[in-house]
Amino acid sequence: MAQMTMIQAITDALRTELKNDPKTLVFGEDVGVNGGVFRATEGLQKEFSEDRVFDTPLAESGIGGLAIGLAMTGFRPIPEIQFFGFIFEVMDSIAGQMSRMRYRSGGRYHMPITVRSPFGGGVHTPELHSDSLEGLMAQTPGLKVVVPSTPYDAKGLLLSAIRDNDPVIFLEHLKLYRAFRQEVPEEEYTIPLGKADVKREGTDLSIITYGAMVHESLKAADELAKEGHSVEVIDLRTISPLDIDTIIASVEKTGRAIVVQEAQKMAGVAANVVAEINDRAILSLEAPVLRVAAPDTIYPFSQAESVWLPNYKDVIETAKKVLTF
Repeated sequence: MAQMTMIQAITDALRTELKNDPKTLVFGEDVGVNGGVFRATEGLQKEFSEDRVFDTPLAESGIGGLAIGLAMTGFRPIPEIQFFGFIFEVMDSIAGQMSRMRYRSGGRYHMPITVRSPFGGGVHTPELHSDSLEGLMAQTPGLKVVVPSTPYDAKGLLLSAIRDNDPVIFLEHLKLYRAFRQEVPEEEYTIPLGKADVKREGTDLSIITYGAMVHESLKAADELAKEGHSVEVIDLRTISPLDIDTIIASVEKTGRAIVVQEAQKMAGVAANVVAEINDRAILSLEAPVLRVAAPDTIYPFSQAESVWLPNYKDVIETAKKVLTF
């Protein structure tokens, strides 16, 4: 075991697959010599050559088109979109091409593409760098959408994503890149896509969340425990497809739930989770399922983001509404 940050675990996963499969290619803006803006690909070009790890022009649409062509000819591309707010430039490739190629071709072509991208707030980035746009991806049929919250999960999920024959959007929260270290096996291992993880067990309330909000939720659960409340925290890890079984099993046990996301409330992942709970477990509920989310406004400039972003205090406030209903 090695103590790794999330960025180190991601680099380790990329190195593992570049060694394992000569058909894997890593490319994007500044991922080669510079090792990426956050150094996620640091040293990989030197180790595996410019043919396997290479820079592209500053054109996300070109990155998407290249990934599609490579996938159709037998490669396993791992493109990086430098910040997920730039995804609009490559939406046609992702939502109009990658996501539906297997259906369109009757199974003749697969799209084994893993689109990596950093996202998320709390690090004072410029506009379009911190936006949480995972809801757009989750609503696109044919895509799998993965959001790890720990170094251990990041490595295992990324290896699974790269080996998957369908396109995967792999989102890495900026605030978690170097937030803490965790024991991560140096050998390869995988974590199944579409499988949530119970990060903390409890009996009074289920908090269902993902990404950086997992840590805010765990902090809230610690505070609520001091007042005698036993809170379960579920890390979705994959937001499309959802692990419905784990969600419902938790809600049936606790009878109460809140769903926490960093993104704006409107039409988000949390809304879908609430709907699934109501569809499948409404008779097990002792209170309405509430959401914690950001306001339905454009992501603010960095001076205001600490006010705008949800935090553990918001989670506690909402949890108490449900616990005392």
